[in-house]
Amino acid sequence: MPKNKELSLPLEHIASSIVLVRGHKVLLDADLAALYGVATKRLNEQVRRNPERFPEDFVFPLSQEEYEVLRSQFATLKTGRGQHRKYLPYVFTEHGAIMAAAVLNTPRAVEMSLYVVRTFVQLREWLTSNKELARKLDELERRLGAHDEAIADILSAIRALMAPPEPKKKRRMGFIQNDD
Repeated sequence: MPKNKELSLPLEHIASSIVLVRGHKVLLDADLAALYGVATKRLNEQVRRNPERFPEDFVFPLSQEEYEVLRSQFATLKTGRGQHRKYLPYVFTEHGAIMAAAVLNTPRAVEMSLYVVRTFVQLREWLTSNKELARKLDELERRLGAHDEAIADILSAIRALMAPPEPKKKRRMGFIQNDD
């Protein structure tokens, strides 16, 4: 498939759209629809028409409270009549985003799904590497905790070597006559 410069997005752009909801990394329906080049209404329509393809671990609606929190975070409130959503938005996990591309089956949706998958994989790798780094730091800290005494002993020995030796009793030079 030829690469279209207009469609190639940096993974950071997609990553900035991914949010954490209920412990899942997800994309909002409006963001996913924009990536796939379809109207949000059409994307959600396909989800409703194909419920067997979209189990709850692939896509789920936000609660009113979750929606309010996200709306306030992203300042998505628009002014004017007809600018607000009638229904709560859906959010798509990585698997839901792939399934949405398969259901939509447009060239742009297929191409963009590759970017979405790569972004989710990159985020997963980043989190894994951070967890590994944290684990190594904890292990190092535990090891140093056990060796604190040994390190203190080594430092004491070094300080003792650096201190000048105590002066010995000087012997007089020359012939010494004992009066005994």
